[in-house]
Amino acid sequence: MSKRSFGPGTKRTTASSGQSGRLTEVSTSDFVKQLKEQARRMRPYLEEYRRRSLEIHGNICAKCGREFSGKDLKLLTVHHKDGNHHNNPHDGNNWENLCVYCHDDEHSREILAEYLSAGDPSSGKAAGAGTASGGFNTLQEALEKALKKNE
Repeated sequence: MSKRSFGPGTKRTTASSGQSGRLTEVSTSDFVKQLKEQARRMRPYLEEYRRRSLEIHGNICAKCGREFSGKDLKLLTVHHKDGNHHNNPHDGNNWENLCVYCHDDEHSREILAEYLSAGDPSSGKAAGAGTASGGFNTLQEALEKALKKNE
């Protein structure tokens, strides 16, 4: 009977050689190699839609208008408008080229919007509802309530 190790250096994965349901042990380094190989196989596809987006929309950031060329072209990224990275139509209507700074800003805004729309479950209204600042006074309101409670 073989000795099995479940330590941090091994991963248990399903064998991909047609033997369904059978588990095999894979070292961490082999697992990383498999992930890198998967990424390498996907790279031409990812580079293809980026190249097409640059051809269609040009080397200009759609948000700030900065133009990129040469070494700086790597700072221009493809943003999927609907958030679905698998939706890559040939006409490019789901893409916009954004510099890394504007791309980061775009996703930060989405996170902030989700946070502000989540609301406070105890009050029954969205975060910032009824405040002129759109939710930025909530900390101040919480501090004022805490001070009143301590008085």
